[in-house]
Amino acid sequence: PVYIEDSNDDRFFETIIFPVELSHHKRGVGGISRDITQRKQTEKTIAQERDRAQTYFDIAAVAFVAFDQDCNVTMINQTGCDIVGLPKEEIIGEPWIEKFVPAEDRAGVYDVMRRLFDGAILPTDSNENGILRADNEIRQVEWRNRVLRGENGEITGILSAGIDVTDLHKTLRALQESERSKSVLLSNLPGMAYRCAFDRDWTMQFVSSGCFALTGYLPDELIDNRVLTFNDVICPEYRETIWNESVDHFEKKSNNRYEYEIMTSSGERKWVLDINQGVSDENGEIIALEGIIIDITNTKLQFLQIQYLSNHDQLTGIHNRQYYDTARRNLDTAEHLPLSVFFVDINGLKLINDAFGYDVGDHIIQSTAAVLKANMRPEEVLARIGGDEFGILLPHTNAQDCESRMQELKDAFTIRNANEKDRAMVINLSIGFSTKSDPSVEFAQVEKDAEANMARRKLFDQKSHHNAVLSSIMTTLFERSFETKEHAERIGSFCSIIGQKLLLHQDDIDRLRLFAMLHDIGKIGISDQILNKPSALNEDELAIMRTHPEIGYRIAMASPDLAPIADLILTHHERWDGKGYPNQIAGEKIPLLSRILAVADAYDAMTEDRVYRKALPRERSIEEIRKNAGTQFDPQIAEVFLDILEQDDL
Repeated sequence: PVYIEDSNDDRFFETIIFPVELSHHKRGVGGISRDITQRKQTEKTIAQERDRAQTYFDIAAVAFVAFDQDCNVTMINQTGCDIVGLPKEEIIGEPWIEKFVPAEDRAGVYDVMRRLFDGAILPTDSNENGILRADNEIRQVEWRNRVLRGENGEITGILSAGIDVTDLHKTLRALQESERSKSVLLSNLPGMAYRCAFDRDWTMQFVSSGCFALTGYLPDELIDNRVLTFNDVICPEYRETIWNESVDHFEKKSNNRYEYEIMTSSGERKWVLDINQGVSDENGEIIALEGIIIDITNTKLQFLQIQYLSNHDQLTGIHNRQYYDTARRNLDTAEHLPLSVFFVDINGLKLINDAFGYDVGDHIIQSTAAVLKANMRPEEVLARIGGDEFGILLPHTNAQDCESRMQELKDAFTIRNANEKDRAMVINLSIGFSTKSDPSVEFAQVEKDAEANMARRKLFDQKSHHNAVLSSIMTTLFERSFETKEHAERIGSFCSIIGQKLLLHQDDIDRLRLFAMLHDIGKIGISDQILNKPSALNEDELAIMRTHPEIGYRIAMASPDLAPIADLILTHHERWDGKGYPNQIAGEKIPLLSRILAVADAYDAMTEDRVYRKALPRERSIEEIRKNAGTQFDPQIAEVFLDILEQDDL
């Protein structure tokens, strides 16, 4: 028989044609035809579904591979082919494990297959192994497996679904390395990294391990404010400023960078540098801050110390000239008018330095600064602008107010001086001031006016103070050494008689008396150990003692009243033969009055008891004067003096 399929008007027929015996020995053809349209439609649908399934199977991102019981490939989809790197026809029928699994993974895959066939692996279990591609690259694939069964339930093979996890593993390893690096970085930071909420408490969400070294608190104590808030760690005086700065910066969409102090768990204050940035949501709203806080205490303290030293006077601790100049520029604006300036000068400081030494002079400067500072108002600026001069800037202060302020300062020093037992340590000031009311006036001119005002007042203030200091100097000298007021008065009397014999003018005789009283004033600068040593002085001590004429010269030059006798004081130990001190001048180059005092001083010294010897007899003293005439003494003056002694005029 012959089977024929035919169609007509979308109908399908199946016809069976077969030979038949007809009568009269004739052969013919017979047939049976049936409508198979329904069957053809069913077959078409099945084919379409098979093609659709194959398409789904091939485009799936998961690799599907089917194996028979010998682990030969019976089916593979396109994703599986892509992983292997071969076309389907080169994979189907091949032993999967032997050909496509790396040698180091084969034993593990055989074990998985065995347990699958034994039913020891659940469908939800997974395994991972390498796949050896055609180009020898190894890809890691994670598999889920299920056994295939025949019509009678017997196991016929295995269907495995695999996902290529090679790139995922690389990403995870990179992430793990990144996390490890991040962890190492955070643990070695010189401070603490953090993430916190943008709220008033700075509620911490993450804190690195450096938190403990920085604050003395464990990270867990700050997370979610469990024990305390980070705002509690910030010193109170900075809290509002930090919040306001943060709000302002985030409104401008800029990062934060600020310095402030924290209080550690032990009560220690530390300076920190806080650098952070906002973390925004999809609407641009700040939902958190991420940043780092570093301990900058040492750096900050060094900076503050440098800043302090650059703006402060080391001797007094008040501001210096540099700070004064900066403050002057800042205050010289219309909003601070009227702006006044005081210049304050210590009278007689040079005299004190020369008489008592620079340590005492420094003490006077420090005391002056302390009294001035204690009497400054909050808006006023005080600075030491010279050796013995202070400047005060007074914003919003007119001339009338300056008068009352000046009197307040003078009253403060009056109180201070009243409690000073040593009159040489009394502080006498000259104060001058000027005021700027007109913005067009240069402040330099205002300062010149203030200096001129101070100079005028100094003419009246200085003389009486010098006299008081000199009186104190002489009192101190007489108390410290064998020099006495009586000794000075006797020498003055001797000098006056000699001067009269030499027919000197009365002005010179008056100078002689003053000179006689103050000739040893320089001994105020010599130590008590040398002045009152009961034995002869050694060479070093003699060298020190011989500086007293120069010290006396400087003291005298510091006082207008004593300047006329300064040269006499300097030369009163010079000798006629040029072997004296300090300048070894000789003969008539030595001032006449100094030569007169040299004879009178020597005679009185010999005839009075000293700590290192008894007084010499009058005759012996006269003989010494006569013997040294022409060497130590001016011979003419010595002769006049001896005549006076012989006539018993002394």
